[in-house]
Amino acid sequence: MNIPFLGNRSKKYRAAVLAEDPEGIAELLAECELLRSHAARQGIGLDDTAGSLEALDQLPPRWRDDEENLPWFGHDAGLYLGTVVVRSVPGAAWAIRPGGEVVVRLSSGREVDVVAAGREWAVSGTPELSQLYAEVAEN
Repeated sequence: MNIPFLGNRSKKYRAAVLAEDPEGIAELLAECELLRSHAARQGIGLDDTAGSLEALDQLPPRWRDDEENLPWFGHDAGLYLGTVVVRSVPGAAWAIRPGGEVVVRLSSGREVDVVAAGREWAVSGTPELSQLYAEVAEN
């Protein structure tokens, strides 16, 4: 995810933005409006837990019928996966790569491109979001 409001700022500037208001950035990234509204229409409340990822994995993939919104749906799925990881895995935090791409950085230093994972899940259904979470949570 490229964060346009950061523009072509330096790596140092982007790190400062996250350092100044990591909770504000986390709240912004957690919005996932398209995904949350779709889940709500299916009777699923997204409570930012691993259980909600399992519920998403069980949804019939009707979003695939809308090619225009499919990438955005996947984007939101990735940000939601990242939100669950950041809120539940000790030491996990959002990070912004030099190109403005948002990833989750684990305490081990490993970076997880959750947006790419969400897009892959939205298109193919694999790997499941709950499976990705389990893999990340154990590292």
